[in-house]
Amino acid sequence: MSLIKSISGIRGTIGGPAGEGLTPLDVVKFTSAFATFLKGANPQRRLRLAVGRDARLSGAMVDRLVVGTLQGMGIDVLETGLSTTPTTEMTVIDGHCDGGIIITASHNPKHWNALKLLNNKGEFISDAEGKEVLRLAESMEINYAEVDDLGQVTVEEDWIDRHIERVLGLELVDTEAIRKANFKVAVDVVNSTGGLAIPRLLRRLGVEQVVELNCEPTGHFAHNPEPIPQNLTQISDCVRDNNCDLGIVVDPDVDRLALVCETGEMFGEEYTLVSVADYVLQHTPGNTVSNLSSSRALRDVTRRYAGCQYNAAAVGEVNVTTLMRETGAVIGGEGNGGVIYPALHYGRDALVGVALFLTLLAKRGMKVSELRKTYPEYIISKNRKDLTPDMDVDALLAKVAAFYKADAKVEKVTTIDGVKIDFADGWVHLRKSNTEPIIRIYSEAATEARANELAQQVMLQI
Repeated sequence: MSLIKSISGIRGTIGGPAGEGLTPLDVVKFTSAFATFLKGANPQRRLRLAVGRDARLSGAMVDRLVVGTLQGMGIDVLETGLSTTPTTEMTVIDGHCDGGIIITASHNPKHWNALKLLNNKGEFISDAEGKEVLRLAESMEINYAEVDDLGQVTVEEDWIDRHIERVLGLELVDTEAIRKANFKVAVDVVNSTGGLAIPRLLRRLGVEQVVELNCEPTGHFAHNPEPIPQNLTQISDCVRDNNCDLGIVVDPDVDRLALVCETGEMFGEEYTLVSVADYVLQHTPGNTVSNLSSSRALRDVTRRYAGCQYNAAAVGEVNVTTLMRETGAVIGGEGNGGVIYPALHYGRDALVGVALFLTLLAKRGMKVSELRKTYPEYIISKNRKDLTPDMDVDALLAKVAAFYKADAKVEKVTTIDGVKIDFADGWVHLRKSNTEPIIRIYSEAATEARANELAQQVMLQI
């Protein structure tokens, strides 16, 4: 069994000995630590937190533990029940909460769950804040409330509808254009809370023909929930068999969006953000941000628009949103299908991604496969290099960076997150794993052969 403690939350498998999985004791321990951290940052004030969860089987149990613990800490709870990650983030903002907890293990299989921690802006807590929460959990410097000061619970289960209304109200979302396009759309939400959000959103956008696949929020995931091509054969067949214009796939907590062309072929997770950014930049020129491991296609599309600049952040949503604020980016996200649109909120949001993409598709008047061909073609290759446990990975990466900084053929070497080496026709990004003695090596070029060649070149240097 596994328990992974990171700055943004606690993720683990359900069951097993305390401390080795996400057991009830661990849920209470880390919820208490987060509550203590928030109370320390807001002394002499009664706090209110939003709590939402995806549909995975352990969700109700973990939810009761989290809500009860927050009450025991003297914190009021806005309980949203079945929700999505972006909806819970919106609940913190519009519900005027002091923070939030999302109970979801995102794309992990059903035996996993997690506590993801939000600040009062509805964004993931920072590195420093996360480390303090972990310190409090280990030290157990925690005091619970007296009986007269226990927290109160308010249940409001309409926040997905409120979220949809906010999306519909965006200036760049054109429901009339979508309605006139008369799209037929297939949806696969892997039997989680996307079933409560995506079909409903589509119909509000004016899509009358919706083919629902795995849309019952039972928590029994119909396939591996990570929305990558090898897990999406069912919706690919569904799109072809039903003559759909588009297929839409989200992960269990609905912050990642993958698209399927009318041919049944994948649009490409990397190109979800690229296409949405293309539409946003056309109407509101500005800067863009993605992480270092995301496709160069976003940089290329950004440069099509005069005065627009692309910037790359360290991997991790909190790093992307921080750089977006610093650079005033109008659109950003991550290459795993995560669209962040600040006009709504600073969080990966599949709902806003769907609305903006359908508007783009309706206005362009072309098929999804045709739209895909308008963007630069890149292929990402993912490799790993196994190391011995006694190796100094940081020193090794420093040597790699120094070697390529001296290479005249290299355009740029970035060291804010591992080492990224930019060549004229591609890049290689090396990051050390936090859980095992390996270096993850991502590379990208116009062809798979060239991407692999670049990766092998750097692996030889290692």
